[in-house]
Amino acid sequence: MTALSDAAIRVRSALEARGLETPMRSHNLTTDEQQERITGLMTQVMDVLGLDLQDDSLAETPQRIAKMYVREIFSGLDYAHFPKITLIDNKMKVDEMVQVRDISLTSTCEHHFVTIDGTATVAYIPRGKVIGLSKINRIVQFFARRPQVQERLTQQVLVALQTLLESDDVAVSITATHYCVKARGVMDATSNTTTTSLGGIFKSRPATRQEFLSGVVR
Repeated sequence: MTALSDAAIRVRSALEARGLETPMRSHNLTTDEQQERITGLMTQVMDVLGLDLQDDSLAETPQRIAKMYVREIFSGLDYAHFPKITLIDNKMKVDEMVQVRDISLTSTCEHHFVTIDGTATVAYIPRGKVIGLSKINRIVQFFARRPQVQERLTQQVLVALQTLLESDDVAVSITATHYCVKARGVMDATSNTTTTSLGGIFKSRPATRQEFLSGVVR
């Protein structure tokens, strides 16, 4: 089992303390064992649906799905994959907002296991530390690679950055299309959902909040 980084441990503990961790239970399965189990279960699902697994187009589908689930779209369930975090002292004394817009994310609705596709905007006010810009993107993508609800995803990114930066002054907004709405049920192809989570002065100072939100709605 891969040892978790200090950053991963701190973020997971903060989410658990605030009741924001994705509902999970521990297991002792290796990655290969997970893939083997899922392959068998997907074979059963496809058989029940009446699909011919002898057909060369379908024969490897259970294995493909298992690999995709474990190593790709649900890899964020394993904190061993939490991104390596680069923090540096704020020697330049930057005290204005740092905002990263249009961070692409693809997640999966935990209610129907279909795609959530959208973008995130993340901002923070540097205090003692600043974070490598690409690490913000990686944190968003880490938490997106789980079965999710958008409200929780938004708050997970917020708390992760607050924990790592040791500052409440973080803001996150996500706008996404949910394929459980677009491709099934009501089948509304044009709607999207926006969720916002604000901390520190983004919540308490109207001018700072407006500056952030003006970058989200363009």
